[in-house]
Amino acid sequence: MRYWLDTNVLLRLVTKAPEDLFRKALELVGEAEVGRFSLAVHPLHVAEATYVMKSLYRYSRAQIRQELGTVLRLLALEVSDEEEVLAALDLMAEQNVDFDDAYLALWASRRGEGVASFDQDFARLPVAWRRF
Repeated sequence: MRYWLDTNVLLRLVTKAPEDLFRKALELVGEAEVGRFSLAVHPLHVAEATYVMKSLYRYSRAQIRQELGTVLRLLALEVSDEEEVLAALDLMAEQNVDFDDAYLALWASRRGEGVASFDQDFARLPVAWRRF
């Protein structure tokens, strides 16, 4: 059986708080590591985690890249579109943009497509940008 992690589990693994929920999240990962089931992470929940880490926990984008990136690289986790997700974390920190914009830029660019947006951040991202 595969279980998709909700954002709250990702946040417990990153923040290690509250301690009782962090321990439960670690137990879950441990069970996946021994093959009892598999754990998966969807990019939408990575985006939500980056938002909560920045707005509620006051992590910098560099800290988000480091801490969340470490969790997403756990062998017990299957990250959907992992290469793009990790690349978007890097781009987010390097270009000082939101994760969702970085991910969208990489996702569209990989398909030979562009992004239409009022957001000036796309000028710093590797994608054809249509502003209007």
